[in-house]
Amino acid sequence: MVMSALPGDFPSSKAAARMIRVNQAGEYGAARIYEGQLAVLGNTPVASLLEHMRAQEQSHLDTFDRLIRERRIRPTLLSPVWHVAGYALGVLSACLGEKSAMACTVAIEEVIDEHYARQSEDLEKHPDEIELREVIHRFREDERQHCEMGIEHGAADAPAFKLMKGVIKIASRTAIWLSTRL
Repeated sequence: MVMSALPGDFPSSKAAARMIRVNQAGEYGAARIYEGQLAVLGNTPVASLLEHMRAQEQSHLDTFDRLIRERRIRPTLLSPVWHVAGYALGVLSACLGEKSAMACTVAIEEVIDEHYARQSEDLEKHPDEIELREVIHRFREDERQHCEMGIEHGAADAPAFKLMKGVIKIASRTAIWLSTRL
């Protein structure tokens, strides 16, 4: 059921612009995380899995880069921060071992799954945003698969898994909040 806009709701174009801005930032950060993990774990058995996930994140980023250009949306002002922070998180998680790298993936992908679910729900109010809704739905499925792959590759066996997961989730939610606004 498509609901009409409520008082205080963003118009479709502004809501979509915020979604595209934050999603582009998130996919950029995710690609940088996998690049950092590959810098450390590039010659290990998990490298092909990391490369697969990095390539999907790059594809997502390419899509949001295109949407930013086509719609003339200003990217987040925090891109330089996510450039460094994403890579650093990737390196640090990988330095703790393959299972910690997978724990990082699980934490981030759980937050992104929630984030994309909220966006999909919000887009129900904007029937003119069919393409964006389809993109988010498709990418959400990829992110859920990344989470499952992380679990299958021992994320829960990482040292201090619950603590690490909690900290990364808080950082990810904060990055989403900031990138939506700045």
